[in-house]
This record gives sequence, C-alpha cells and structure tokens, in this order.
Amino acid sequence: MPASAVAQFDQLVKDYPTGILCRQKLRALDGVSFRLEPGEVFGLLGPNRAGKTTLVKILLSLCRPTAGTVTRLGKPVADRSTLARVGYVHENHAFPRYLTATGLLQYYGALSLLPEPVVLARVPKLLEAVGLADRAREPIARFSKGMLQRLGVAQAMINDPDLLVLDEPSEGLDLAGRKMVRDLAADLRGKGRTVLLVSHVLAEVEQVCDRVGVLVAGQLAFLGKLSELVRDRTHGGTRPLEQALRELYDKPSARPARRPIPHEVPLS
Repeated sequence: MPASAVAQFDQLVKDYPTGILCRQKLRALDGVSFRLEPGEVFGLLGPNRAGKTTLVKILLSLCRPTAGTVTRLGKPVADRSTLARVGYVHENHAFPRYLTATGLLQYYGALSLLPEPVVLARVPKLLEAVGLADRAREPIARFSKGMLQRLGVAQAMINDPDLLVLDEPSEGLDLAGRKMVRDLAADLRGKGRTVLLVSHVLAEVEQVCDRVGVLVAGQLAFLGKLSELVRDRTHGGTRPLEQALRELYDKPSARPARRPIPHEVPLS
C-alpha cells in the first residue's frame, strides 16, 4: 500500500473575479492534480502568472479553491491544525523590524505553541545553521535582504516541520546561502520530510528536486522526474532544462483564458 500523501491536489480549480464589474473570471488553476510524497523534494515550475502562488496559497489555507479537493498532512486543507507542522519561506518577509533575530524566532516558536524550553534550545541552533549566530541580538532593522532571507529559513524551521514550502528561497542569497538552502532540503529529505520548492533558479531545481511539476496557464503541463523532462525524444540523449521548459511555455495553449466558472465551494 502506498504511503499517505503529505499533500494531495485533486482537480483543483481557482478563479478570480476580474473586469470593471467583476463579471468575468480569470482561471488561475484549471483541474490541477498531483501528490507530494513523504521524503521528496518537489519542484514547482512555471512562468509568471502560471498559478504557482495561488496553489501555494491554497495549500497554506490563505485562499479557497473554487472547486476540487486539497488535503494537507492527511486532513482537509480547511483543518488549520495541520499548519503547526508546516514551514513556509516567502521571498519577501515582513518581520517586525524592532525585534532581534533571537526575539523573532522565540515569537514564532510561541505562535507555533511549542514548549518554551524547546524554543530556547532550538533558537541558537537554527541561528548557527543559517549563519546568523553572531547577529542574534541585533535588531532586524539592520539586516540586509540576504540576512532576512536566512532568518526566514530559520523561522520556517522553528517548528521542525513535516512539510517545508520554499517560495523563491534563494532570492537575495549569496552562494553560501544558496548552498545552505540546498543542504537543508537534502537534510529534510533524508529525515523523511517533504519540501515543496517554487523557484526560477533552474540550477537549484536540478540539484535538489526528485520530481517536478510544470504549471502553464493554470494547467499541469508536466509531472514527473526531472530526467523525463529533459529527455530529448526526437534526437535521443538529453537537452538543457531551460530548453525543455521553453518548449512547454511557448505552446499555444499557454495563454491565460477567461471563462465561465462554477460557484465557489467551501474548503475541502
């Protein structure tokens, strides 16, 4: 019997109202179905406006699907109790700038309902892991973009998540910081955890992802191993990942479409 999916999307549809009177609908996701398996790093790729951010928002209970079902860690995505087992790294952080790095991690540890002794023991280790141990007592207001991104990784790991969502995690990071993110993903995979990586950095995807899904105009244009995506079926051998993606992106179907939609349904 296959292991339970860490997250599962079944015929996921999401529409947004648009137009002057909001009488038209823009379909951001159109019948997307796939699973995130335990112990894998899954890469979510696609051009701008492909629906990647919308899918992540639905996974994190930040917006509702129009149709379809989504489960997270074995429960409907509407069950927010499972969010305590999820970590999320956003590309643009809005941390309280008056807090120190230590204070911020303690704050998020409390929000995650972790016991205080656990938080106090975990914070120094996380700051050391992301290279901020020497800035632990410094106000976040003095941090550069790269330092904020490192702190965001530490914040996402404070609850030791079973599912880590990385949304453009390398934004603003130097080479050492990018290696830190790759090592983190590999370490979590080794522990049987799951990582969802949303990235435009193709070298990063090639180095860490077990499988990839490519969204184009809200539809899943490819789902499978990276080796299958780069396989050149016409001439044999392999082709660069960028070339394979361009071929998917440039298909005539890769255009957002406005169409009638069903009524929005509750989270399921």
